[in-house]
Amino acid sequence: MTGGIHHLTLITRDAQANVDFYVGFLGLRLVKQTGGYEDAEQLHLFYGDRLGSPGSLVTFLVWQDGSPGRVGHGQVSEIALAVPPASIGFWLTRALTQHVPAEGPKQDFGEPVLRLRDPDGVIVKLVGTDMEAAAPWLAPGIAPEDAIRRVRGATILSETREETAAFIARFGYRPTAATSGVQRMVSDSGDVIDIRDAGGFWPGAPGTGIADHVAFRATDEAAVKAIESSLARLNSSVTTLHDRKYFTSLYVREPGGTLIELASDGPGFAVDEPEDALGTSLMVPPSDDRRAADIRVMLPQFSLPGEPRMTYRDLPFVHRFHDPATTDGTTLVLLHGTGGNEADLMPLAHRIAPEATLLGVRGRSTEEGMARWFRRLSPTEFDQADIRAEAAAFAAFVESAVKGYGLDPARTTYLGYSNGANFLAAMMQIRPGLIHRAILLRAMNVLEMPQQTDLSGADILILAGASDSYGAHAVELETRLRQGGAQVDAQLIAAGHELSETDAAAAKAWLAAH
Repeated sequence: MTGGIHHLTLITRDAQANVDFYVGFLGLRLVKQTGGYEDAEQLHLFYGDRLGSPGSLVTFLVWQDGSPGRVGHGQVSEIALAVPPASIGFWLTRALTQHVPAEGPKQDFGEPVLRLRDPDGVIVKLVGTDMEAAAPWLAPGIAPEDAIRRVRGATILSETREETAAFIARFGYRPTAATSGVQRMVSDSGDVIDIRDAGGFWPGAPGTGIADHVAFRATDEAAVKAIESSLARLNSSVTTLHDRKYFTSLYVREPGGTLIELASDGPGFAVDEPEDALGTSLMVPPSDDRRAADIRVMLPQFSLPGEPRMTYRDLPFVHRFHDPATTDGTTLVLLHGTGGNEADLMPLAHRIAPEATLLGVRGRSTEEGMARWFRRLSPTEFDQADIRAEAAAFAAFVESAVKGYGLDPARTTYLGYSNGANFLAAMMQIRPGLIHRAILLRAMNVLEMPQQTDLSGADILILAGASDSYGAHAVELETRLRQGGAQVDAQLIAAGHELSETDAAAAKAWLAAH
């Protein structure tokens, strides 16, 4: 079995900030971007040397705008990258001039170490060592003699340090130096795993800013399967084997709880992109080929350093844009249903208006952990004060988005589904004149007291499902909106509460006429 680390995988809450740090500041190459194999609607970014060689890779699962985790035992607490010893001064100066939090340098196990923090708070150690890069990558502003060479190692927090060390030894590591709190393990490749005694420390919690796993190298798929068999005989924790296209993976937890992966060296990242184009296109896992177009619309977009980019504003609601390859200058603002998020309606909206910029927004209310736009007291009773409070906040969001992003209100349409459609309808009655055109999918009236509203000039499409158990409530909403003076096109389609392609076709036709 080939020794050493194959890759380190962590979790980030902001794809753009992550790319800016690992490509722009550290000078790594983005060698692959994919939809996740466990969840294709989750972006996965891979950074490394020129070829994405095993041993150079740091990867990130993108939980866009996700909640932060907590570092504790059963997790990786620090990752380390190898740089030439003489370059530590360069990196300290670079960190200070680019306002990257830094600590040190100081000596760890006789090596100079500069500790940095990435945008999620992950500790990234730059370690002065003579390790060489397998395929050097030269980034702008970083001289070859200062460039990051490869992964140096990782620190694991364990309540069972001896047991963790014995387990890690199975992957080609042997104990070397130790301090009172840390056992260092080294591979034949020269990288290290530091096992820190975390007895009495709190357990880790998943989330952004947290490492997901450490992956060790195996020569090929046969070597991965051989380790799988040996772990089965050992009666270890449950193992799972996966084809990740670029390598074969085996997952297992070591006795202290940290997730360990064994990954084959091949076939590598060049199987679907030429070397000079690595990382330039988004790969969707083969199992999700049928949804590939939808997934590409849902995943967060980002720009490499030097490319044009969207600058996000700090507004009251979490939101995300999708810019199409060609735009017609229109915008669709999307409000999801209960349990959805800002990306849920993007595939449908893209089919309705392929050249429109999409702005997905996330509701701020929650119910049993699911995002909503306002609280409900029962299936048909709603918190009126919460509706009005959130309507005021959303009005502020709309006004700020129009100014901050240069949106044209006359060329902006609001599309809501279920709870999002209910909120839009209430919003138009509470704050008339703010929203001029809306598509309401499976909507009902949620305002208890009649709202005397002037909706003249508003164009609204209501699409109700013929077999939707809530469909009868759409009639009351239609009546209220018409009484306010809105132009309402109410259609009953062959569907239940769920969305269908009939919604896309009807909305596309209506939008073309308006």
